[in-house]
Amino acid sequence: MKKRNTVLTLGIMAILFIVLAQGIILRGLWKQQNEMLTLRYRSLTQDAMNSLRGTRISVHDTVMFLLRNYSENVAGELHLIKDEQQLAGKKQEILEYFTAVLYREQDFTSFLSDYFEEQGFEKNFKYKILISNLEITNDDTLVVYRSDNYAGRRPAGPGGSGGPGPGLGFSTPGDSKSSISVLRQRLFDNNYYLNFEYYIDFSDKQKLILREIGSSLLISLLSILVVVTIFLITYRNLMEEKRLSNLKTDFINNMTHELKTPLATITVAGKTLELEKIRNDESRVLDTARLIGKQSVHLNQLINMILEISMWERTEFQLEKKKVDMEEFMNDVVESFKTGYGNSSVISQKYNFQGTTAEIDIVYFTTMINNLLSNAVKYCDKDPEIQVEGTVKDNTLNISISDNGIGIAKTDQKHVFDKFYRASSGNIHKYKGLGLGLYYVKKIATAHGGDVTLTSKPGKGSIFTVMIPY
Repeated sequence: MKKRNTVLTLGIMAILFIVLAQGIILRGLWKQQNEMLTLRYRSLTQDAMNSLRGTRISVHDTVMFLLRNYSENVAGELHLIKDEQQLAGKKQEILEYFTAVLYREQDFTSFLSDYFEEQGFEKNFKYKILISNLEITNDDTLVVYRSDNYAGRRPAGPGGSGGPGPGLGFSTPGDSKSSISVLRQRLFDNNYYLNFEYYIDFSDKQKLILREIGSSLLISLLSILVVVTIFLITYRNLMEEKRLSNLKTDFINNMTHELKTPLATITVAGKTLELEKIRNDESRVLDTARLIGKQSVHLNQLINMILEISMWERTEFQLEKKKVDMEEFMNDVVESFKTGYGNSSVISQKYNFQGTTAEIDIVYFTTMINNLLSNAVKYCDKDPEIQVEGTVKDNTLNISISDNGIGIAKTDQKHVFDKFYRASSGNIHKYKGLGLGLYYVKKIATAHGGDVTLTSKPGKGSIFTVMIPY
């Protein structure tokens, strides 16, 4: 258990390390693609704006006209307002007007979208205009709005008297990682001084990056999946090898115990015959000889069973079938079993074979039924009560053997027909066996073209059903 937990822990740690390494690599790749995407669109927007500046049409004429007229009207009003709250409201009104004019008249969205499409890049984006500084200038200068970082920012462009500054600056705004600065500009006239920036915002920027790194992401996920799959297969095989190793060890231990029992009995019986008083008693000599013969037969059966199992692994199972009346055959098998066990168990029989005859191997079929009956007696901690039933349905013989024994746990039921497997209750010498009985039953049923099933609950007994087509 400790070794298994160590292997599992180390495997999980290795997988987590690989996932972490892949995550770091993908994070670096994501960051690199993000920077490349930003640089690409910065370069494209710069080229686009440079081409726009090369035209003879001024894109600022309407903006300059509207802002000039508005600022002339409000410049005088601001100096007359003495109430601070009223002044703040007026400043907010001025800021909203300037922003509305810029959004309405300074929109380069259609132009940039067409330009991006011509260059073969993503054309869908949003835009925004941010005013960083707005002053109303007349006889005095009144600051209407100034952003927090404007004081430390150098104005973008030398500008000129009475017109916009032609310089362009590029930076990423602090409020959005998906925004790219297209234009940073200064507009001024006799009555105002304005600094603003135009941004394009790729709200689907993550999709663009995913599209770029999709193949790398897919390869990374597939590699992790392959590693996890290989680990699970390896771990499962390791656990299966361990299980088989434990079964082999249990089989050797049980086989040693099973073989030693008749050998010890024969040895004791042999030493008993050496005693003179025993030799002079003919009846006791005869009883001892019978005991030796009985234990020798039992020992021979154990050895033959092991040899037969080994033979089955190398050659195909061979049957010598004969046609028999099933009800008569089952009655003979059960009665013989009762005689062998000294009528120590209560066995009831109920058959409805409807006179069916079937071709079966009498020896192997008898062994199969005897194994099921002996298990019903062996694995019972009270007086055994066994019910044998037989029916015919859809050209199939169904023989069920139910008992009131200790039952089989759910976890053991899927393994009880495996070679050498014994349920947890059978790993102690209280219940003798080699773990071959039910394996033997399964092989014989399969050799007859049928199958065997199990229904059981711990403490409630078990029901084995053999199904043989005829």
